[in-house]
Amino acid sequence: MSPVRRCSRTACRQPAVFTLTYVYADSTAVLGPLAAYVEPHCYDLCAMHADRLTAPRGWEVVRLPVETVGGGPGSDDLEALADAVREAARPPARAADDADGPDGMRRGHLRVVRSDPSRPDPRG
Repeated sequence: MSPVRRCSRTACRQPAVFTLTYVYADSTAVLGPLAAYVEPHCYDLCAMHADRLTAPRGWEVVRLPVETVGGGPGSDDLEALADAVREAARPPARAADDADGPDGMRRGHLRVVRSDPSRPDPRG
């Protein structure tokens, strides 16, 4: 299997460089840079078919800017990815009210709530 994605148009053997997505609720066709992975309801297009793209009558075509230099993720993208990885690796903050049980042992996300002995049991 080739790592290069091909144009979705029938019989076109050119490499895909754009991804076409339809937003049916807004009657809009969005043509943007090639998506990171294949989506089931999106179409990968080569440059020629992307240039020739027309939308159905009454629809709008939105062409997102495509970065042609470098071909890879930009420094802002890499910084955002690094920040997200750091945030995911950070241990979750423990809340003071449910971190420890009455005996000082951690109880996880569940707590035992004891009923007031002076109140009657509603179950009878």
